[in-house]
Order: sequence, then C-alpha cells, then structure tokens
Amino acid sequence: MFDAAISHLVTVRDWLRFAVSRFNEAGIHFGHGSANAYDEAAYLILHTLHLPIDQLDPFLDARVLPEEASRLADVLRRRVEQRIPAAYLTGEAWLQGYRFKVDPRVIVPRSFLAPMILEQFQPWLGDPDRVLRGLDLCTGSGCLAILMAEAFPDAEIDAVDLSPDALDIARQNIADYGLEERVHAVYSDLFASLDGRRYDLIVTNPPYVDAPAMASLPDEFRHEPVMALASGDDGLDAVRVILLEAARHLNPGGLLAVELGHNRDVLEAAFPDLELMWPDVEWHADTVFLVTHEQLLTGIENGTI
Repeated sequence: MFDAAISHLVTVRDWLRFAVSRFNEAGIHFGHGSANAYDEAAYLILHTLHLPIDQLDPFLDARVLPEEASRLADVLRRRVEQRIPAAYLTGEAWLQGYRFKVDPRVIVPRSFLAPMILEQFQPWLGDPDRVLRGLDLCTGSGCLAILMAEAFPDAEIDAVDLSPDALDIARQNIADYGLEERVHAVYSDLFASLDGRRYDLIVTNPPYVDAPAMASLPDEFRHEPVMALASGDDGLDAVRVILLEAARHLNPGGLLAVELGHNRDVLEAAFPDLELMWPDVEWHADTVFLVTHEQLLTGIENGTI
C-alpha cells in the first residue's frame, strides 16, 4: 500500500490525508508527543521533508518530489507496521517547546513536571532564588535537568540515571544547550551513589508502571527501555526508595516533586499517614505529588514511611 501510494500522492496535502487515513485504519497508539492521527501525521511529514514543524499551511499544496515521496512512504510504513514511536523515527522529541535528542536507548521525554519546573514550582517552593542545587533523578534524556537549569539559572543540577545509554543521550542534550558547566550527568541507582550530596529541589519521573499495566502496554511503548517503565507489582518499587531516602538529600526547606502516573490510590494506601500535596497540572490531577523536607522527616520519625 505504501509503495503504491508514491505514484498517486502528489502534494503534501495528499500525503497528509493518506497518513491520517492509514493511522486511523491501523489504530496506532499515541502518547509520545501527539494525541491524534492528524497531529502525528503532520509532524512526521514536515520533519521528513525538512520543513518547519509548526508551519503546515504554507506547504499543503507543494508538490512532493519522487525521492521525498519514497522517504515519506518509508517513515509512514514503519510507524504503522512496526509501531515505532514518532520520536524514534525522527530522533527528536519536544517538551514545552524544547527539543531533545532521543533514540530507543532512552524513554521518550514526556512529563507533567515540565511546566511546573518552568514555573519554578510556584507557589509551593518559596523563593526560587534559593535553589542553588537541584537533582533530576531518573533523568533519561536529561530533559527535566535541562529545564531545571533553564528555570533556575543560578543552580547546578545533577542528572542521575542507572542506564549508561540514557546518560549518553543526556550528555548530548546537555551539550546541545551549552550547559556542561552546570548540569552533570551522574551514574547512580537512585540515591545509591549520591552520599553527601544535598539539594534544594529534587524532581523525578521514575519508573511507575505496575505489572498488569506492563503486560498490556500498547506496542509503541514496548520500543522503550523496560527499566524506564516497570516498577514492580504495584508500580511503587522506585517511589518507596525515593520517599525513604530523599530527606537526607534535601536541604531544610527543600522540595521533592514526583510524577506517579495514575498510582495515587495505591500510594496513599501504602502511606496513609504521609502528608502529600497533589497539585493540578495541565488539567490533570493525581499525577504529581509534592512533599517537603520537613514532611518527609516527620513521616520517617512517625514511622509512616
């Protein structure tokens, strides 16, 4: 079907219609940057043709050259038949207007923490100017560490991950933004190699997918590293360690921000007496929780953690 389309599709508009039809027909899954077939098709077509990804209309009636048509057919075929996420096909992902390199060695950047970082965690953090040391735990591509450096220009940031492959991508992204002097890629299993380091702000988008959800993941997500997704039977293996150890790595007045997916009920059942804040983020509730250094200490002292 894709090879046959080459001789019949003439303009960008033709290819857009064709791509949307094929995506809808195949029932591909979205969630790596686009939310629907139209947006995904427009992005892949514009990127493949080396056109600005935010300027579709001026090019809709432009004719596609034979070599370009061959490239488009190949990209769309791989998206439909192999269920490869668009970010892995293009080698990039966008988060809050920032571009990050990605490949299948690292999870595709996406996080409800991103807008909160750029808003300096107001009103929960207090004085943003007091943030001089930050930590992005489970950094993956380094995206949140880079956003932290952008939001807190006086801070040094540790970007921590257990995957050497992910850290390789993170270093490339850090270099792309010229932040090598302020953002440091660190190999560590959560806090294991961070003895003596303390921070004013810790953010983390850790693995949080439970076993039943892992067993039923759409094919697109199976292209991502399992270690970046799976976190035990109930999805809380990593979060339990983070809650237990974060207090000794936070300065007084410091804040821990954790993305948890849809696991709020499970977390609150596991830690019923721990005081947590659940802000609404981009019209989504119950996906991110915040907890202060002092609240963590109280939870440890009371045996609630």
